[in-house]
Amino acid sequence: MDANADALLRKLRDDHQSGAAQLALSALDGLAQWLDTGPVRAADWQRMVSALARARPSMVPLGNAMQRCREGLAGPADAADIRPSARAVVASVRADLVEAGERVAQHAASQVPEGARVLTHSRSSQVLALFRLLVRRGQRCSVICTQGSPGNEGFVLARELDALGLEVTVVTDAQMGLVMADADLVLSGCDTWLADRHFVNKAGTYLLALAAQDQGKPLWVLADHFKDSPATRDTVTLETMAGAELGAPTGTHIRPRNVYFETIPTRLITGRISERGVFSCPAEARR
Repeated sequence: MDANADALLRKLRDDHQSGAAQLALSALDGLAQWLDTGPVRAADWQRMVSALARARPSMVPLGNAMQRCREGLAGPADAADIRPSARAVVASVRADLVEAGERVAQHAASQVPEGARVLTHSRSSQVLALFRLLVRRGQRCSVICTQGSPGNEGFVLARELDALGLEVTVVTDAQMGLVMADADLVLSGCDTWLADRHFVNKAGTYLLALAAQDQGKPLWVLADHFKDSPATRDTVTLETMAGAELGAPTGTHIRPRNVYFETIPTRLITGRISERGVFSCPAEARR
């Protein structure tokens, strides 16, 4: 691996703010830039996309996008420079990922009533895309954003929504049960959709789903099919970040644990909204 490849891998591994879809787009953009650094042999390409696919195991859209890049490249394995065909593959996969996100937003808009107050946890690029669409359509709504500790991704989302002109209430993660009563519905992103009726998202989503179910509030998960994984809750990798990020006290017997992601059973949610439409859980087409 060359220095440019190593820099891209570090950037992806250190990015604790981006959601799964946004991280996959960043990887594709970085891959396109890497192709501009010099001749790329087929073997170099395979090593690069394989390394990118493994960079963030909890973010399956990254792995799925790289798998499509790997499968999409035609030509002899010993080709001296595959950049022209590789650029076309990267552009095609990126366009598919962007289109999937846009279609998710279009389907999700049908579930947000005029003037609704929406509760969301952490930060999802697909949830943000939905709010951008609603603003473009002139549809009124307001948002309750959780903090998304310890990375505070919810603060990032709050600033983005404020820039759109939306009214935003920011709360700590611990208040999500308290403010659930003020919400009309709940929207969640998704990092990985598992094969056993579970999905992976930022830690705290399980508590969010429990509170929504207890208080009778609909909870829709926005997840295109780039997020599909054959893994189950028993086999999926849940990334653990540095304990120092928690700002926990130190001591002989203190062990900080900073797991960023968790699995959530789909029986706790109203349904999934993908680029293919709106589906109840267990999977059943709503329209």
